[in-house]
Amino acid sequence: MRQSLLLLLSLGTLGFSYLSAQTAENPPSAAEVRANRAVELAEQELQRITDLVGAGALPRIRIQQAELDLADARDEAILQRTLFGDFTAKAASGEETKEIVDAAQRRVDRQQTRLERARELIAAGVTAQSYILPIEEELTFRQTSLDLARLHARLMTEMAAASVPKTADIPETAIDDSDLFWQGMEHYEGDGVFAESRDLAPIELAFASKFARPLPISAEGATELHRALGFDHRGRVDVAVNPIQPEGVWLRQYLKLHKIPYYAFAHAIPGKATAAHVHIGPGSTHLSSRLAPHPHSAD
Repeated sequence: MRQSLLLLLSLGTLGFSYLSAQTAENPPSAAEVRANRAVELAEQELQRITDLVGAGALPRIRIQQAELDLADARDEAILQRTLFGDFTAKAASGEETKEIVDAAQRRVDRQQTRLERARELIAAGVTAQSYILPIEEELTFRQTSLDLARLHARLMTEMAAASVPKTADIPETAIDDSDLFWQGMEHYEGDGVFAESRDLAPIELAFASKFARPLPISAEGATELHRALGFDHRGRVDVAVNPIQPEGVWLRQYLKLHKIPYYAFAHAIPGKATAAHVHIGPGSTHLSSRLAPHPHSAD
């Protein structure tokens, strides 16, 4: 399931041409270049189908499908330019943040419609049950993107507000992120539950979408290191990112958005962490009943 989602990510990026808006200082990413090319192809395909429909070689419904594909591509381009771009470096207006969420919502709505049609075909015996699986996986990906778009919009709005010159009537509200860490560690309880089979694949997909590389998992479940240290690490995942660096900050924000518990370590802590990382899930308990459980044992 996880590999399928990541494959959809690598093959499913479409887009709209924004090359004219790029500068030498802010060149388009590889994903944006692919998106620009994809939308050009979608436009060409729409024109080709329109010509064939006009000649009576195809039914008119094919134009509607091509138009939907092009609209999907343009909305994906908005996300590639903003949601999956370097949004932490700048703020945005209210219109721009709304554009991001609206684009993600439209993609979810279109995929939901495709899913409903697929279910109708299966119920009518026209196609096999397996036909629906990739459609459901794509819907999961798009719903995750919508969640991230909403978080993204909130963060950009906060950044825009923080950039307004302060006056005597505007109280100081800036927060140093390092203050969240006590003795090099931050603990977020969330709803107290991390279901690896359900939650990990969307995290990996969202991370790969944002940073164009796999989530750097350093430990998934029980490992020799954790057993040697006496920790029960089953159902937990360690990610090798520094929580105060951009990738770690993004990961912590994602986990908070989804109320997933975690421990974040800014550096090695004897008896708790061997290096900076983010531990996803509740704290690890001790394997031996002879050792008293430590509420912060989460290496």
